[in-house]
Amino acid sequence: MPDTQTIQWGIAGSGDAAQRFANAMQYVPNAFITDVWSRNPQTSAALAKSCGAIHTQSFDALLANSKIDAIYIATLPDSHASIATAALQAGKAVLCEKPVTVNSRELEAILAFAKSCLFMEAMKPPFFPVYRKLTEHLRRDPIGHITHVKSGFATLTQPHHPSWRREVAGGSLLGIGVYHAFLSVDWLGAANDVQAHGVLASSNVDAFATVKTSHEIGDAEWFSGLDRNASAGATLVGEHGTITMPGTWWRPDTITLQYNDGRLVTLHEPAVGSGFQYETEHFCDLLRYGATESPLMTHAHSRATMAILDRARSGIGVQFAADL
Repeated sequence: MPDTQTIQWGIAGSGDAAQRFANAMQYVPNAFITDVWSRNPQTSAALAKSCGAIHTQSFDALLANSKIDAIYIATLPDSHASIATAALQAGKAVLCEKPVTVNSRELEAILAFAKSCLFMEAMKPPFFPVYRKLTEHLRRDPIGHITHVKSGFATLTQPHHPSWRREVAGGSLLGIGVYHAFLSVDWLGAANDVQAHGVLASSNVDAFATVKTSHEIGDAEWFSGLDRNASAGATLVGEHGTITMPGTWWRPDTITLQYNDGRLVTLHEPAVGSGFQYETEHFCDLLRYGATESPLMTHAHSRATMAILDRARSGIGVQFAADL
């Protein structure tokens, strides 16, 4: 494709993530949404109307549309694997919302079909402007190897929310913990050991979880929850200082570096809108250049993140239909 080739998108899903993706498309050059489908015809019709797209009546019809270059998957986690696999088999590039799948087995099945089509997990933190600014800053003014990562977030979630439903692969680990698992892998690499403790809801999903991971160059600890409000932000401890990302660090606008020699550096780069446009623009560029994998959110990164979540769920005793 030429560098300015317009990318036409189809959306599978019509919930909050799909709406934020659609709203962010206004900031992505040479890209637009052409079709929307979901398992809920009412909400998908409303989303299609709001973004000037066609409400597609079936998933098969979405895949059959030859004008669509890429599919954004924003359904609940239980359907990610089947939808992604079908889209890749149909020759569509796929940007799949986190968690990319329910487990590692499903992820490997998807990646088997991603040899000639672009596939990426929609993990937004590494694409936010201030996160990328941090990476650039550390090249010029290193803080040494990161040896410890600490983070945590919990939000009191309404009883009717899908996160409480076992049949759609709910729970705090896949919904929130996926961000923390990503962060530990991003700075420490794949985990060698995972220890997890948690509280189960009556639906047998994890209402709260604490996880500790050991990596070749350091360790991490984090928590995720649906039954309370709590936030520890994110802290990265390096050989020569500490990096702090407050609050909901996965959509950051400010990052602070405290060097051991007393220097304090604050990086500030406010995000525009929902921030979904940053990963989407990156994905569009990859597609134009014929790439099948992102250098920032690699398949290996998704594998290592999912491996942590698998072992954490196993340690707590959370099992889904896809695990059987």
